[in-house]
Amino acid sequence: MQRVLDILSSGVHDAKNQLFRAESLLVQAEAEHGITLGEARYAIELAALRLSGVLATYKLQRHVETLSIGMASAGELIEEVVLVNREHCDRLGLEIIGDSSADEPWPLDRDLVLDILSNALQNASRFARRQIRMSACHADGFLLLRIEDDGPGFEEPDIDRMAKLGVGLFVARELAALHRRHDRHGRVELRNGGELGGAIMEVWLP
Repeated sequence: MQRVLDILSSGVHDAKNQLFRAESLLVQAEAEHGITLGEARYAIELAALRLSGVLATYKLQRHVETLSIGMASAGELIEEVVLVNREHCDRLGLEIIGDSSADEPWPLDRDLVLDILSNALQNASRFARRQIRMSACHADGFLLLRIEDDGPGFEEPDIDRMAKLGVGLFVARELAALHRRHDRHGRVELRNGGELGGAIMEVWLP
């Protein structure tokens, strides 16, 4: 079984490299023909990020790599995710609101948490009607990162069931759980409601 997983890991790495090659060809085509293929490049970047997340999760669980924990500002994380995804959301007619009351830097793996948040925002953009909100606060000794939208919400907000159906949620749950401090570990929760009335994804980091 482990041999199969190693082969799949190698395949994921090769596929990611091919996506980067495809993106460079699109950039070249844009320059040569004076056309804009922003949405196509965005889709390729998303696919590459998803593969990177899967590969990172695999390596962390195999103990090939370890989390790179450093102090990071939740507000700056949210600002970066909003910036990267704003053009895509603008094309969809969606407003992104970023809000953080968590001013104190927090220990986390910045790149991996950015991947979790960016993937969550991209998923929200598929269902939101007009608005997506990203926020951060401190709750019960955790850093709570929340992504919510004004869409129809989850049919059944069960993280265990949905993580089996979606790679993004599976990766998010596993990466959050690898964040540990003392006897606590990170987690992902799903629910409906909130200020916007749609789906809510919460990432709790100790």
